[in-house]
Amino acid sequence: MKIDELLKRLENVKIDEDEISEKREIAEYLVRKLGVNESPYIYFIITKYRKIYDLDSYEKLLKSNKILPNDAHVYVENVYFTRYDPVIHLYPFLIHESKTSLVNAYLSKLGLSSLYAVPAPGLKYVSKVIRFLNVGRVVVEVVDIDNAAINMNLPTLIHSILSNKYIHVDEVEDVTSRLHSRKLFAGYDSDEALRILDRYYEKHDTSLAKEVKVIRDAYNHVFQPYRVVYDLKTKQFIV
Repeated sequence: MKIDELLKRLENVKIDEDEISEKREIAEYLVRKLGVNESPYIYFIITKYRKIYDLDSYEKLLKSNKILPNDAHVYVENVYFTRYDPVIHLYPFLIHESKTSLVNAYLSKLGLSSLYAVPAPGLKYVSKVIRFLNVGRVVVEVVDIDNAAINMNLPTLIHSILSNKYIHVDEVEDVTSRLHSRKLFAGYDSDEALRILDRYYEKHDTSLAKEVKVIRDAYNHVFQPYRVVYDLKTKQFIV
């Protein structure tokens, strides 16, 4: 192997390690900011300077020129469930609502607006923060917006709605539904994959172990998430 080729490969490895380190920092920051405190807000923007704002506050600061659109770094969805759900715990970006967040994050990155999209071309990541109240656990996954969008063919799906700066919520829902119905998970669409996972994890149908493995591999390929789980009782990250 030529020296130039070797150096290029080593450089790419370093970039990957830097991204993993950045995702870890974001995930741990979100646990500290949102995982341990109740919030009336669902959606947030984190800036490159590690300031967190709900969407309304972000928009007000943006309009008053107190922050710049390129300052945005992470689009966050923050939710809680009263009952533990192993499928949502293990595959948070598979559910329909998470894809809505991905669509809104991508629209935000394009500088567009909708009900839950704000002009934020600096965005790099979208994250899901989930608290399961009955077991005292927090799950955070951090995903690269561009990688996930390309893997799901999102740029093509939204092409027809880009004529206006403001995207109607019905258009966002239509794109989300089409995204959700794509057979991206080993030949299954999201609903089919969720039914299989539910039968395996909730109803303990071990005959589906092979299908679950290929769905899990496809999920990791499509989203390439960095993931942390935090125990609120012990105040420790779970390996």
